[in-house]
Amino acid sequence: MHFEQLDLNLLVALDALLTDRSITAAGVRVHLTQSAMSGALSRLREFFGDELLTQVGRKMVPTPLGESLADPVRNLLLQIKATIHTAPGFDPSTSTRHFSVMMSDYVATVLMSEVLRRAEAAAPRVRFNIMSNDVGTPTEFLERADVDLLVMPRNYVSEKHPREDLYTDDFACIVWSGNELVGDELTQEQYLSLGHVVLQFGRGRIPVQDEWFLTKLGVTRRIEVLAMNFNSLPQHVIGSHRIATTQRRLAEYYARHFPLKIIEPPYELPSLTEAVQWHSIFSEDPGNRWLRTLFKEVAAGGCAA
Repeated sequence: MHFEQLDLNLLVALDALLTDRSITAAGVRVHLTQSAMSGALSRLREFFGDELLTQVGRKMVPTPLGESLADPVRNLLLQIKATIHTAPGFDPSTSTRHFSVMMSDYVATVLMSEVLRRAEAAAPRVRFNIMSNDVGTPTEFLERADVDLLVMPRNYVSEKHPREDLYTDDFACIVWSGNELVGDELTQEQYLSLGHVVLQFGRGRIPVQDEWFLTKLGVTRRIEVLAMNFNSLPQHVIGSHRIATTQRRLAEYYARHFPLKIIEPPYELPSLTEAVQWHSIFSEDPGNRWLRTLFKEVAAGGCAA
């Protein structure tokens, strides 16, 4: 489609270029080859009579005009997206909608797995892209409406967009059922004497909530394993004398499938509330509203089987 002699598809390319500031990365974002993206940039430069982005060392830097176009172009694309998705008559039984949702692997296990089971029955042609929230900054994906829903602990969500609480969870300790060093109760001395499996996020190894709170209490654990995700915590405990502190719903999920014992932690740890958030442009989107309702129904029903 053309408007004022501009192929509107080029605005999608321009938005990606101004966001990623890399021809290669922008091409990946919009599923174009590097040569196709280079061609799109050439056409954009010709139309606007400006370089838009210039190479400075290894990075591309927007020109003043390019910088000034970033927000208007993004807002225009968001409005188009909102207009398309707020069309009346969303029917999950016949829809071919593609939803992108971002969450931790913990939430994907205890909540999203059941959401997908119910969605298959109610909306067999709907597709889902489940994205990890440890890549980049989750709120940036939300701000750009690159995800339909973002599920995060309530204290990490954005203040700019609507959200709803889904469920509250607390923490529990898990050990291998064959660990003879641990009984049905756990003292602080035992807890500190055991080797711990913990999760720290991202390249910067950011502590998760339980470690942050224990550090605040002045508790130093003997960390033997830094795990790559929540789902690997139980696996690194089985067959060893190690212990892990994790969300109770996740502990209960794995205790139903693996030889694990759940024990109360010897320290009082705060609970966490998981919330679902969406870009405000999707507030009236019937498809997004249907998916939010499904999330809330599953969350109200408890842990996945």
